[in-house]
Amino acid sequence: MASYFSHESSFVDEGVIVGHGTKIWHFSHILSGSNIGTNCSFGQNCVVGPNVKIGSGVKVQNNVSIYEGIEIEDAVFIGPSAVFTNVTNPRAFIVRRQEFKKTLLKYGCTIGANATIVCGVTIGEYALIGSGAVINRDIKPYALMVGVPARQIGWVSKAGNTLKFDTEGFAVDTYDGSRYKLEDDNIAFIEK
Repeated sequence: MASYFSHESSFVDEGVIVGHGTKIWHFSHILSGSNIGTNCSFGQNCVVGPNVKIGSGVKVQNNVSIYEGIEIEDAVFIGPSAVFTNVTNPRAFIVRRQEFKKTLLKYGCTIGANATIVCGVTIGEYALIGSGAVINRDIKPYALMVGVPARQIGWVSKAGNTLKFDTEGFAVDTYDGSRYKLEDDNIAFIEK
């Protein structure tokens, strides 16, 4: 008996590893060679793979396709209808499998609904990509990104709250009292 749930309308190909407690909902397809961690959730009409690596505790909302070349670390949230690419200059009449560019979503980041992630970028830990944003470059940890193309408008905490820094460069998250330091345009997490 499988240690994960897959709705009867979904397909999980042979050669796929799916971790305990993961749920794959209606009309989804997990292609061969993909490796999915524990306690993940895939909404309806998702496609993964082939050969995609996804960590544990990842939540993928409806209508998301995660193509070969994309790697997702633990605790990442991907909003509905987010879009990923794996080739920068696709043509229907040219096969470019050897040109797939790696895209890496680091621990705890969030991709908003309808955001587009152009291939070849790394999105840093806990970064928050706003709905509808287009990401075409690497994103720093904790960065808050919006727009087309996306621009940074601030910083967020691990909980996803906007951080407000004092004159000495410190901020406290109202969610849990955790502290952050802004220095040289980078964020450092300070223990509570």
